[in-house]
Amino acid sequence: MIRLPHPASPTSRSTSGIHFAVGNAIFGELDLSHLDLIHEYGFPGLEPYRSWLGPYLREPQALKDLLAGRGITMVTCSNGGAGQSTQFIDPRHRQQTVDDHVAFTRDFLNVFGCRHFKINMGARPAGGPSDDDLKAIATTINEIGKRTADLGVLIAPHPHIWGPVERPEEVDRLMELTDPRIVGLIVDTGQINLGGGDPVALIDKYYDRIPALHWKDTRAEYRGYTGPTPTREQHETAILYKDLGTGGVDFPAIWTLLAERNSQTWITLDLDPPRPNEGEGTPAEKLAINRRYLIETLKVEHL
Repeated sequence: MIRLPHPASPTSRSTSGIHFAVGNAIFGELDLSHLDLIHEYGFPGLEPYRSWLGPYLREPQALKDLLAGRGITMVTCSNGGAGQSTQFIDPRHRQQTVDDHVAFTRDFLNVFGCRHFKINMGARPAGGPSDDDLKAIATTINEIGKRTADLGVLIAPHPHIWGPVERPEEVDRLMELTDPRIVGLIVDTGQINLGGGDPVALIDKYYDRIPALHWKDTRAEYRGYTGPTPTREQHETAILYKDLGTGGVDFPAIWTLLAERNSQTWITLDLDPPRPNEGEGTPAEKLAINRRYLIETLKVEHL
């Protein structure tokens, strides 16, 4: 069994073990200027996407050296992109999906000492997943998890709107079907909220299976939302993912929960690229806004 990076029964109330990373969705394909910006704003972690690693996908040691020179830790790297199967439902592709994820764990994540592998699970079936679909996803993830555990890495599915697991009942079913000894869960506050779930309650419920978190906000009207998942068309019209403090997610409650449990987790600010036409400014301005919320509102003492 892989030991999760936070104790379940703390003896004191503390957030000193929590650290913050930046997801590179805010930038797009990774380059050195992004690393410099992350370092400039004092964030100690990076979480890239495999599809946006460019030449570093084949040269992980070169990237590791660049990160080390800036005092940045790679927390994990999301799956996906060319040359890696993300067919989690279709059993005809299962072995390829398992093999591709295990190879990436061995050849890339292990270079950086990553302890968990955050994964998306492909496209959402028309009309939503059947229980057989969820069983198939769980089977694939369990098989990956058995092999990544041998490499010291916890496989951690990431529920995402428009993916096969987005609604709270789907998250619960996936957790029921997967082996808690080898399969974790990445809770993304914005994704869970927009999918009709309660991110605070979900973090509390599955705390012992959560190796790391993703933070993003939503518009305030989505606080407590249980309606249908917003569509891609709605997102294209006006961005669904917002800066921390916009009001959809109760971050003070999450911060208190983590403090009460003496959490030692990584939190990735998983922010979309800014939309200047919606008044969002630049990536640097977005990092500044979110950093200010952490320090001034949540009273985070160190990132």
